[in-house]
Amino acid sequence: MPLLSPSSNSNFTLFSTSQNPSNLSKFSFKIPILPLHSPPHSLSSPQRCSSRDSSTQVLDQTPLPTSDSSNVAVSDERSRSNDTVPETDSSERVLVVRRPAMEVPSDGESDDDAASPIEVGLSDFAKKIAIFEPEEGVVSDSKEKPLKVNLDLALYRAKILTRNYRYAEAEELLEKCIYYWPEDGRAYVALGKALSKQSKTAEARAVYEKGCQATQGENPYIWQCWAVLEDKMGNTRRARELFDAATVADKRHIAAWHGWGVLELKQGNISKARHLLAKGLKFCGGNEYIYQTLALLEAKASRYEQARYLFRQATKCNPKSCASWLAWAQMEMQQENNRAARQLFEKSIQASPKNRFAWHVWGLFEANMGNVEKGRKLLKIGHALNPRDPVLLQSLALLEYENSTANLARQLFRRASELDPRHQPVWTAWGWMEWKEGNIATARKLYQKALSINSTSETAARCLQAWGVLEERNGNLSAARRLFRSSLNINSQSYVTWMTWASLEENQGNSVRAEEIRDLYFQQRTEVVDDASWVMGLLDIIDPALDRIRSVLKLDPTSQQSRLDSLRTILEGENENNTDEDSVSNDIESESGFDVDAFCIERLFLDPSKLEVQMQASPPSSLKRSREKVL
Repeated sequence: MPLLSPSSNSNFTLFSTSQNPSNLSKFSFKIPILPLHSPPHSLSSPQRCSSRDSSTQVLDQTPLPTSDSSNVAVSDERSRSNDTVPETDSSERVLVVRRPAMEVPSDGESDDDAASPIEVGLSDFAKKIAIFEPEEGVVSDSKEKPLKVNLDLALYRAKILTRNYRYAEAEELLEKCIYYWPEDGRAYVALGKALSKQSKTAEARAVYEKGCQATQGENPYIWQCWAVLEDKMGNTRRARELFDAATVADKRHIAAWHGWGVLELKQGNISKARHLLAKGLKFCGGNEYIYQTLALLEAKASRYEQARYLFRQATKCNPKSCASWLAWAQMEMQQENNRAARQLFEKSIQASPKNRFAWHVWGLFEANMGNVEKGRKLLKIGHALNPRDPVLLQSLALLEYENSTANLARQLFRRASELDPRHQPVWTAWGWMEWKEGNIATARKLYQKALSINSTSETAARCLQAWGVLEERNGNLSAARRLFRSSLNINSQSYVTWMTWASLEENQGNSVRAEEIRDLYFQQRTEVVDDASWVMGLLDIIDPALDRIRSVLKLDPTSQQSRLDSLRTILEGENENNTDEDSVSNDIESESGFDVDAFCIERLFLDPSKLEVQMQASPPSSLKRSREKVL
């Protein structure tokens, strides 16, 4: 097609001459072909392209669009409302006409709907793609996510709620922590422990598994807590695997080594337990819990000097370790070193003034020593500091039953059962007292209540044994045998249960059967074969800088007795070099000047003279309601 000159433009037909006026708007986008250098006045008064006046009116009377619009022409209704165009806008009209034209919307469309297909497509695309219109949790997550400090505050609040038995609120709060911070393992650990306290083991296992996946298996705390849960459920093999995973995730995680060693101790694998505990000392350095466990092993093997050395190491690592002082005191108590034991109890109280175990064990110790009044006071102080602990009330009830009246003991048992309706020893001890008082039916109900809580625990085994004695004394021999057998199915290592059963058969004239039962006990008993050869290697790990230990290692390695004698010499040398540690020894001749009443007033702001009033305070109504639900 030849190029058109300005003169030939008049012969070019732009619009259709259709008789349908509606078709005009469809062709109003067609721009006349103009020369590039046409004068401005030619744009303001274009030539007629058709014999119809309406076609020229579209171009002549079209209002100039603003700079934000890209349309050249609009509908007829808008053109009629803007008949005049200012002369000053002619330059703008030139610029607008030379821009690319777009189709004019149809008569039924408004001016807002006049958009190009590209803009429509982009608008649809923006509605589907989150980069243009972010959805919740995609782009806005970084803005809506709380600060990290809120995680610490929420975890602390959840800890307080769990301590106050408000488990539902604590779980809801921890779920939010997991939602906002899925990579932090502390929320999983706290939630799993809260569920475990409610005996929701399946839910706790699911939480730990989810936590391990979220942290990609690199959090040793979750593995360790999961292993402890499986150990409590009796899944020993699975617990070993989880402890192993915890040590692989972090070989410096001391709780995993210690928990694994304790598991092996329960299974009778003494040698493997020592190996694991020694590894914990090697990778993590000195730790009070490992020293304490090793010391208890030495005490069980009647190597008391080595046990004292390890207890001393434990208290060196943490002088505020109440558990180490208590364990050491109980060892001295078993050795009838009562003055040393009492001084160690005092140290445990000073290390942790509100520790319920310290007040409990010390109170029982004084009661067994004949100091009933002091033992009662210590138990009441412990209860005043720990009003939600049922064990203190249980021991106080037994003490009152032995030295006071059964009615007072019954009151204390009832209050302890209200504090924690799922505490089995309370129901078992209460049943034993009722049996002693001759209330056989009540004792049976209380034993049944204890077994309904958990029929596979160690407490259940003791409850079955006590119930068997009750039935034996009442002449129900077949029932007593069944109860003894059930108790041994739970704990086959109970010497008391085996001997009680053998005594029953012997009293009935079945001496052969009694001898068979005794033989069965010795045959199935787990024989603990232990030796002291590990001590040298352990002390080498504890303090490899000691030249004396190095010299001991050069002694005759075949003589086990020489190793023990050399170790005893080392321990004596340690005692000579640590004069302040001699204050806790077997030859203590003087009582300490520790005043319990002054200590309670100064450190605990507790008046021992008002303990009776505090003991008579009624439990909260919420505790009564929880007890009713359980019963």
